[in-house]
Amino acid sequence: MQNGAQIEYDYSIAKAFTFATILFGIIGMTVGVILAFQLAFPALSNLAGEYGTFSRLRPLHTNGVAFGFSLSGIFATWYYVGQRVLKVSLKESPFLMGVAKLHFALYFLTILLAVVTLLSGITTSKEYAELEWPLDLLVVVWWVLWGVAMFGMIGIRRERTLYVSVWYYMSSFLAVAMLYLFNNMEVPTYFVSGTGSILHSVSMYAGTNDALVQWWFGHNAVAFIFTTPIIAMIYYFLPKESGQNVYSYKLSMLAFWGLMFVYLWAGGHHLVYSTVPDWMQTMGSVMSVVLILPSWGSAINMLLTMKGEWGQLQTNPLIKFMVMASTFYMLSTIEGPIQAIKSVNAIAHFTDWIPGHVHDGVLGWVAFMIMSALMHMAPRMYKREIYSKSLLETQFWIQTVAIVLYFTSMWIAGITQGMMWRAYDEYGSLVYSFIDTVEVLHPYYTIRAVGGLLYLVGFFMFAYNMYKTATAGRVLTKEPVNASPMGA
Repeated sequence: MQNGAQIEYDYSIAKAFTFATILFGIIGMTVGVILAFQLAFPALSNLAGEYGTFSRLRPLHTNGVAFGFSLSGIFATWYYVGQRVLKVSLKESPFLMGVAKLHFALYFLTILLAVVTLLSGITTSKEYAELEWPLDLLVVVWWVLWGVAMFGMIGIRRERTLYVSVWYYMSSFLAVAMLYLFNNMEVPTYFVSGTGSILHSVSMYAGTNDALVQWWFGHNAVAFIFTTPIIAMIYYFLPKESGQNVYSYKLSMLAFWGLMFVYLWAGGHHLVYSTVPDWMQTMGSVMSVVLILPSWGSAINMLLTMKGEWGQLQTNPLIKFMVMASTFYMLSTIEGPIQAIKSVNAIAHFTDWIPGHVHDGVLGWVAFMIMSALMHMAPRMYKREIYSKSLLETQFWIQTVAIVLYFTSMWIAGITQGMMWRAYDEYGSLVYSFIDTVEVLHPYYTIRAVGGLLYLVGFFMFAYNMYKTATAGRVLTKEPVNASPMGA
């Protein structure tokens, strides 16, 4: 390619992962809403036999949202952002294009097989690591393929400086590779004993060691799927959409290295008051509190990027989504460390305050950022303006109300649970039975279910808007530089 010539980026892989993001988002979130209504109205668990029970659907929901929706969004944005910040097109390398296509095909196959196996009750029963060993091997293959595509593009780049977003994407690849391999070491029992299902396996760890490795993995799955790649997105898409430079590049790098060092040590806060050594529990709590600094460093950097340009919130719904995502990130990353403090954890652990914390992060931070990123990409990928600005605005307010309903109801439910479980009479006996807490929480479970349903309605609005943008949006003659053009 001649110097100065316009690079023709190839968005075919980004488009494929965008489709997967929407598909798995619909599946994962729909199952989540069903589960929420089952908790409020238990009779709903009997509608589809064993395949409609909470125990079958819950892994489908968590995996569908975490590894279907979120990972698809991460891959879609990488294959878009990576080309643009590295100034290289995938089509320039037939090898890297082949790797990227194989990455998508094997990934899509894995998620479909995950749906079938989890619904069938084939699971390791390890949180966030339910897939059995054949699927684990598939995951390793396409994760390595992503790494080959990523570092291959970095190797042939024209832009010598690695923009901060690339650092965050690289950290996700490297950390998850390490975490996934160690946590999913397992022995297929059929090949050892000659009996039972060929798909069954047992962990190579046992007891407390298993718990330690599991939550080293579990919490860092949150770190390197729900945090670092989403920060990578906002560091690219917020400046691009707003036309503003990142407020402080130095702060972005300081926060990056802070997250890298501290996050890996925080998983012990999941095991407070367990058989894990006390010093590990304390270290998990302390590191979780320290984690506020790099987390808020990133979030404040994002918000200060809009300094002097807050008027864009009134005119651009994508800026609304991104700023609200940053706000929910701040909320979630102060709430988590508070819950990790031992005295607070004594009340919070095992209660609904925990899913309340998880969901204000996933729904408000992760999903808002992925949806706004894909919506920013759409006019550039499909060369059409966004179909409907008013639909985006409506979606934003419906989903924001939905999140508030969700996490406030779960805060109240969780703290109520924690206090009722710890209530003793003058004889040292528990004041309340378990069923007493269940009955008290019913209205809050109903509110949570309604909030989830509203969020799902908003997601269908997003899916429709993306579809209409790709097929019926007004054709653009040139690529927008900053703010994405939108129809009425």
